[in-house]
Amino acid sequence: MDTNNDTAKDRISRIDSYGFERPDGFDYASYEDFYSRYMTVLTRRAMKWSKMMQKSTAVEKGIKVKRYIRKGIPDEHRPHVWMMVSGAQAQMETNPGYYHSVLLEGQKNTKLVDAVVTDLNRTFPDNVKFRKNASPCLQLTLHNVLVAYGQHNKTVGYCQGMNFITGILILVTKDEEKAFWLLDALLGRILPGMYCFHKKWPCCREVRNTCIF
Repeated sequence: MDTNNDTAKDRISRIDSYGFERPDGFDYASYEDFYSRYMTVLTRRAMKWSKMMQKSTAVEKGIKVKRYIRKGIPDEHRPHVWMMVSGAQAQMETNPGYYHSVLLEGQKNTKLVDAVVTDLNRTFPDNVKFRKNASPCLQLTLHNVLVAYGQHNKTVGYCQGMNFITGILILVTKDEEKAFWLLDALLGRILPGMYCFHKKWPCCREVRNTCIF
């Protein structure tokens, strides 16, 4: 078994496609066996998504799209689909230049910037793309999105935990402004109670002391 695992380890990268390091003791042999079988499913799904996207890039909500999403969005289509179904794409197109202007304003807010900087090194320490020696280093992108959002949503500001959510959005979209608008869609409309300050909502008691205004 160890021999099989060592052989598979030679073929599979220690770092996955999103930059996360595989942990010590990772079962490369089982992963390779599973993935080789699952690849057929992924390929079939990707072909269906590509066919649908060729007809229209609008990704109109419906039973078919919902079914496809629940089964999984292929990597190559995930950024676009997230932007469309969340409403983030519409917001970005409606507000050209807004992200950069709110980022500039946020950079003047010392308290907000300091709070964001404190969490940068804590974000995904097992991801090579967020390390200071990475080229490019996604810490700067993460910093910008968090500062911009904290300035944009002054009621919430910056709260601990936003860095991990934003980090995933950055890894998937590979685009700073898109990550910002997705964060706005997620926290502002899809999950508006995730970070809140209404005394009747349980989440307030959990995050009230960790938020920066």
